[in-house]
Amino acid sequence: MKTFINLPVKDLARSTEFFQLLGFHFDKQFTDENATMMVVGEDAAVMLATERFFEGFITPARIPDTDESREVLIGLSVDHRDEVDDLTDRAVSAGARSLGEGIADGPMYMRGFRDLDGHQWSFIHMDMSAIPTEG
Repeated sequence: MKTFINLPVKDLARSTEFFQLLGFHFDKQFTDENATMMVVGEDAAVMLATERFFEGFITPARIPDTDESREVLIGLSVDHRDEVDDLTDRAVSAGARSLGEGIADGPMYMRGFRDLDGHQWSFIHMDMSAIPTEG
């Protein structure tokens, strides 16, 4: 099963450039002036869609104001703890708003940011060697 997340963006070109600075690539086959498919993993993608195009999707609901509410929280796993800080710092340098210092909770380390449109993202590293095994 594949996962597709759809997010409205105010400026598709600017959002695409922002995520390219974080190392994401885009599938040109599923890209036009209305939307682009950002590949986040073998079985996961994020469709960045202009607000006008997004509003034409299935639901008649309004796009939420991300300064006032959260419509989704996106967490992406990375292989190494230092990647969490590196990617979050790069996001902030590219215009994102930091959600503060990293959070360490047992084997998990996480840091987050709000992208150019206020969508909340976190990079997460799980140290699987620190999780006790049952047996």
